[in-house]
Amino acid sequence: MFTGIVEEVGAVRRIRDGSLVVGCATVSLDSGVGASVAVSGTCLTVVERGPDELRFDLSPETMSRTTLGSLGPGDRVNLERPVSLAARMGGHLVQGHVDGVADVEALDPDGAGGAVLRVRLPGGLDAGVVPKGSIALDGVSLTVASLDGDAIEIALIPHTLAATTLGELRAGARCNVETDVIAKYVERLIERAQR
Repeated sequence: MFTGIVEEVGAVRRIRDGSLVVGCATVSLDSGVGASVAVSGTCLTVVERGPDELRFDLSPETMSRTTLGSLGPGDRVNLERPVSLAARMGGHLVQGHVDGVADVEALDPDGAGGAVLRVRLPGGLDAGVVPKGSIALDGVSLTVASLDGDAIEIALIPHTLAATTLGELRAGARCNVETDVIAKYVERLIERAQR
């Protein structure tokens, strides 16, 4: 379980044959083999640890459901280690289980050093999204500013733009989406009750 508070932005060193190697200083310190790490919002298992890098295996499912398969050397990724039960919950409950990939429509400066990010959600994910509710994009815990059908807007503060990869997004880019886990359970309960 994660919080969506990015600890470090790492850089892809290699990706080939179902293997991803990410350079990182902080997250690699105590992420041993078998540890979970959220990589741009995707929960992956460390299979090898070097002094300043981590290696992960990527399943065909992960490659098909996330943006990780489109990464190349030098691409930057958001990294977060799992939350401990003694940690403060700074973001929201994030599982690292990507629900789909959203299309970025715009990232417009807001005049105060921040920006407004507009993304179009893939089919059906808007059912679990509400204005002022939580969503994770590329592993970053965010608050939905507005919802218009399957398009959402997020107000990004200067810190988020500087400390994550979200400030690098442009129209036409894609990002991993995880909707709120509580909304998923509520949606499922209502669906079952209506049978």
